[in-house]
Amino acid sequence: MFTTNFSRIYIDGEWRKGKSEKTVKNVNPLNGEELVTIQSADKEDLNEAYEAAARAQKEWQNELPQKKQEVLEKAIAVMEENKALIVDWLVKEAGSTIVKAEVEFQASLDITKESVRFPYKMEGKIFPSQIPGKENRVYRNPLGVIGIISPWNFPLHLAIRSIAPAIATGNGVVIKPATDTPVTGGLIFASIFEAAGLPKGLLNVVVGRGSEIGDDIVTHPIPRLISFTGSTEVGKHIGELAGGSLKKTALELGGNNAMVVLDDADIDQAVESALFGKFYHQGQICMALNRILVHRDIQEQFTDRFLELARKLTYGDPGDENTAVGPLINNKQVERILEDVEESVQRGAEIRLGGQADGNVLEPTVLTGVTNEMPIAVNEIFGPVACIIPFDSEEDAIKMVNDYSFGLSGSVHTSNIERGASFAHKIHTGMIHVNDQSVNDEPHVPFGGEKDSGLGRFNGEWVLEEFTTLKWLSVQHTPRDYGPFINKLK
Repeated sequence: MFTTNFSRIYIDGEWRKGKSEKTVKNVNPLNGEELVTIQSADKEDLNEAYEAAARAQKEWQNELPQKKQEVLEKAIAVMEENKALIVDWLVKEAGSTIVKAEVEFQASLDITKESVRFPYKMEGKIFPSQIPGKENRVYRNPLGVIGIISPWNFPLHLAIRSIAPAIATGNGVVIKPATDTPVTGGLIFASIFEAAGLPKGLLNVVVGRGSEIGDDIVTHPIPRLISFTGSTEVGKHIGELAGGSLKKTALELGGNNAMVVLDDADIDQAVESALFGKFYHQGQICMALNRILVHRDIQEQFTDRFLELARKLTYGDPGDENTAVGPLINNKQVERILEDVEESVQRGAEIRLGGQADGNVLEPTVLTGVTNEMPIAVNEIFGPVACIIPFDSEEDAIKMVNDYSFGLSGSVHTSNIERGASFAHKIHTGMIHVNDQSVNDEPHVPFGGEKDSGLGRFNGEWVLEEFTTLKWLSVQHTPRDYGPFINKLK
């Protein structure tokens, strides 16, 4: 049965109140309407969740691969049956436009379908040995229990991309969703997998504030890997905590992603790419374009066309099918972005479009006259503000892109594909796209960043390296001759 009452946390197969005295009030970012209030989890709840996951995982790791597949396939069916409800929650809880919610739902399905293959990917290898009569075997095993900290911007997809592979490879899971999106980032998966028949205790959802259980979800002795998607600042802190216990981490962090428009680019194609890469989901995407670098020879033509189309972007209620840009997740984000805009204007930038906010809805905003050193270029915007920056040569553009410590995604536009590929090779980033924009994610290709943008890779066979461990087991088939060491004793 698919549960729709999300006022409780989920531990060891039971929906129950958290033991903390604090609550998490979940509100609609558009209008502040209360969606649900949840009694928070405390450290005792967290401990019980991890212990439940550890108990259940011991049996689950030995379950037949087809049984694991059966649960994942049922989870897919449950998601499809409840698509309308899930999309509605993404709209009202995460401020997703209907288009974005539909795309996120499909991406979540796709990554779960990709994970259905993983139970049969837990394969080993046999290697020869330098020792006579010995055989070397290497086994791929689950890590045990994985702690997942999910973000608020793409909560459904960025949670399930860790949950599904973790379960498929025989691990137990404890999820702590962002307090802005406790349902779509966590509790909804308790309903999905409960209805799919996942054994009790294998998946647990603790809703609580970072100040109360944030460090403990990392430092608790049970989890062997922490999967986190979020800011670089928090990711570094998690890395430090995990390192102290020699835990693995899979960290997908912030980005200062750039699109570079070379002088031979198709301007209309580049403009359309830039509009999507910048304003999709209000720019609240780790892969979103932070800077648009345009060759000075075509800057004016590009800017005019970009402004022409940006003026047509509708903004406001994400529940309206015609809305392209919805609300930011909370007012702190609005204030932070407007501060960067104001300071950049004081340093010479010009607002060519937008620049005003109504509640949490920030108008699509375009700045020109921006330099690579202004706050709106240096800081990760994470909102619907585009800054257009000129450059004079490929070498200048490469330096400008690589100047900062981030390296998540990026793009380059040119009419010469090989020129674009050559340029892309010189950018220090985990992902980059020729004649496209920076927001790309496919379930079967490696996703992740370099430098301050994170550690590890999600998706496809690459996530197996994150969520599993290898064991070397050797078998001595014939008596081994230990040579002089033993001969002296005879």
